[in-house]
Amino acid sequence: MPPPITALYFFSLLYHFTLLASANLPFPYVPRDNITLDCGSNSDNIIAGRTWAAETRSELLLVEQNNASVTATAAQQPTSENRVPYGTARLSTFPFTYSFPVTAGPKFVRLYFYPASYLHFKSSNSFFTVKADKFTLLSNFSARLHARAEDSEVFYREFCLYVDDHQRLNITFIPSPDMPDSFAFINGIEVVSMPDNLYYNNFTNDQGIRYVGNSKLPAIDSSFALELMYRLNVGGKRIYPQYDTSLYRNWFTDDNYLTDGRPSSTPSDYTIQLTYDNFPRYSAPDQVYQSARTMGDTKMNLKYNLTWEFRVDSGFSYFLRLHFCEFQPPILQPNDRVFEIFIADQAAEPHADVIYWSGGNGVPVKQDYLVLIGAKGGEKVQNLSVKLHPKGPRDTSYSDVILNGLEIFKLSSLHNLGAPNPDLPLMSPPIDARSTSDQSKSKSNRIRLAAIIAGSASGIAVLCLLALLVFGRRLRVKDSRYSYKASKFGPFSFTSTKSGKTQKSALPTDLCHHFSLAEIKAATNNFDKVFIIGIGGFGNVYKGFIDGGATPVAIKKLNPESRQGANEFKTEIEMLSQLRHLHLVSLIGYCYEEGEMILVYDYMAHGTLRDHLYKTNNPPLPWKQRLEICIGAARGLQYLHSGANHTIIHRDVKTTNILLDEKWVAKVSDFGLSKMGPTNMTKTHISTVVKGSFGYVDPEYYRLQQLTEKSDVYSFGVVLCEVLCAEPPVNKTISQKPESLAESFRQCHRKRMLSEIIDPHLDCKITPNCLKKFSEITASCLLDKGVERPSMGDVVWGLEFALGLQQSTTGDSVEFGRFETQVESINEKSPLKDHSVGDDSDDLFSTTNGFVINSRVGGMTTTSSSDGQCFGSNKSDALMSAAVFSEIMNAKGR
Repeated sequence: MPPPITALYFFSLLYHFTLLASANLPFPYVPRDNITLDCGSNSDNIIAGRTWAAETRSELLLVEQNNASVTATAAQQPTSENRVPYGTARLSTFPFTYSFPVTAGPKFVRLYFYPASYLHFKSSNSFFTVKADKFTLLSNFSARLHARAEDSEVFYREFCLYVDDHQRLNITFIPSPDMPDSFAFINGIEVVSMPDNLYYNNFTNDQGIRYVGNSKLPAIDSSFALELMYRLNVGGKRIYPQYDTSLYRNWFTDDNYLTDGRPSSTPSDYTIQLTYDNFPRYSAPDQVYQSARTMGDTKMNLKYNLTWEFRVDSGFSYFLRLHFCEFQPPILQPNDRVFEIFIADQAAEPHADVIYWSGGNGVPVKQDYLVLIGAKGGEKVQNLSVKLHPKGPRDTSYSDVILNGLEIFKLSSLHNLGAPNPDLPLMSPPIDARSTSDQSKSKSNRIRLAAIIAGSASGIAVLCLLALLVFGRRLRVKDSRYSYKASKFGPFSFTSTKSGKTQKSALPTDLCHHFSLAEIKAATNNFDKVFIIGIGGFGNVYKGFIDGGATPVAIKKLNPESRQGANEFKTEIEMLSQLRHLHLVSLIGYCYEEGEMILVYDYMAHGTLRDHLYKTNNPPLPWKQRLEICIGAARGLQYLHSGANHTIIHRDVKTTNILLDEKWVAKVSDFGLSKMGPTNMTKTHISTVVKGSFGYVDPEYYRLQQLTEKSDVYSFGVVLCEVLCAEPPVNKTISQKPESLAESFRQCHRKRMLSEIIDPHLDCKITPNCLKKFSEITASCLLDKGVERPSMGDVVWGLEFALGLQQSTTGDSVEFGRFETQVESINEKSPLKDHSVGDDSDDLFSTTNGFVINSRVGGMTTTSSSDGQCFGSNKSDALMSAAVFSEIMNAKGR
């Protein structure tokens, strides 16, 4: 072991002996590694008896790219009690790594953050990932957003992880590459060894772990990392790190989390001598077991649950440790106080008896539980509740409950603890939504008005009349670079003028609202980067709030360097101001002022379809939900092609332009490239330059530059491929296979080998007849000649038919290989018809007198069964949201 560590360990032992001896306490535990690093500081600082070391200490190894990191002092220092380690920081726009020499075993790792401004680094630009060896601790993390959510200027994150025998703990900070000007920073790092059996105990049912719910969760071994969510001294006062059992843990009060305590009591006895029988004394400080929260001796006890609620990230398993100790004199024997424990509204303990568990009064004990908080309706966070309910007089001497302490940890999933940043708080725009200069003018006007009032009433009347006349004239003559007038296409069009200001549009206010730039800035906190929820071809997309902060909206702001410009801006407004349909995104309004081109839409809570298919941390969508989304998008395109006054060709159909609202309803978006179809009955196409997105463009349109609504059908066929395969439209990384997903699908469909490209998460989820119908529809959309492709109306019908087959009560079992189908009868009165494509029409799905007959589709073999359908393993489906918007190339800007 290196000499500096030996010296550090010696002084740590000396300090703990002195502290414990002065407190007349037994010696519970001394951490082998006890490192406290004050990042960015050039001198040591002693706080609460601990030395926060400067970065110059010899055993620390700092690895950085291009030597680009810097140390800096915060422009505005935190409060005096938080100066160390928060006053200085290390920052970089490139990755950097701290490498600590440590012993093997489990460690506490605590990261300290103060999201202030440092030199030329603005906290709003900071998004980064933190990795510790194989574990991702934080992902696309915004310290500023978390500080706002916690209403605190400083905060820390605590993790538990296991270090192997390599004797180095590497903690790497990586700026998010997709966020402009992003940087990583850290104010302080703490690494403290913990006892081997504190949390990492390789739990099994025989060793005391309790699984809440039906799922059997894994044991907590060295392959997991844990993130502390909450650590509470229930019913007692806050316990600061220096008073913990040499592990420097913070124990907070439970007051902020108690949601039902009507009434409750907080008894304590700090004179009781606790007895630790076969129970590690370092599990919690004595003060935790010498205080508690109970219901008290009231008649209401049986009428409610003593309840705490905690906000936790969706889609993770959680480890809960409940600390108990009976120290009240009446509770001396088993059955004196018996109660039930519910975790996440599930029964966790039907007969909780602390005396029975511990062996006597004054003897601490702990109980451990594991629970899965699955994704629910796409919510990023959910409430995890802990409820205690007393047994009745027939089962116990005292109908009461007790809890002394509580710890909640999140378990890593595939070595990842990262979760989305918290949502931004609702922000109310200024009352008059004016700029600073306007407010200054207003203040000056009020001063002058006060002088006039002091003069005479007649002067006031004259000035008010003049002010009204001037104000009315300004509204009439206000100019704009783009004004609106009637056109053949719709109620308005753009005409260029010389002024750079804005004139309010003549659009009907119930269809499209005109926002001032001041209102847009108020809604987005002056385009604060923390409001960015997506980056697209048009520019940044912000989440904003209008109507006094009550209504969330998505705001697209044109990037001056964007390949899209005024024409697309105009087209989008022209199109969406006239179109209203359930499956088309709604345009709320626009802004054109001071050269800014901005569009305001309904906010789509679940982002884009692509964000739930691939290149995402979101769980895969269930097949039925994928079908429903496809049907919704197809209906939207069908309306464009045949439901509007004129045929409208979208020309940019893709998965990032299919948005999902809070109820997972699909809406087609981004009409910047749209074209009105032929108006002459004798003309079948319009000749125009090829535009669209790579991988989605109709090959016939590309060759002939002749655009028809069947070009949208081809693009939608590519979307169907993505939905089925969960792969991008073009894959350049696999040279052995065709780069085009559409071509790969066509080849596999032709060779009857669809099993090679289907999303593995759909194993055991698609009925074979549904898959066959879906693949037929997809193949027909991808036909080379547009005239041979189905209309969007036919596509809608076919997808609805496929959904009906998926939901049918008959069942088939499936094996990969050949695909020969024997399917039961379907409703004879079904109005559905079949659109068979390809050369093997005799083998395709067809109906005769309401019956489905022998069918053959390449790729799989099926036999009839009543047990349901299976393509392999039985995996569960889950949902999770990500709030992004419109043409999102990168949706990590949280």
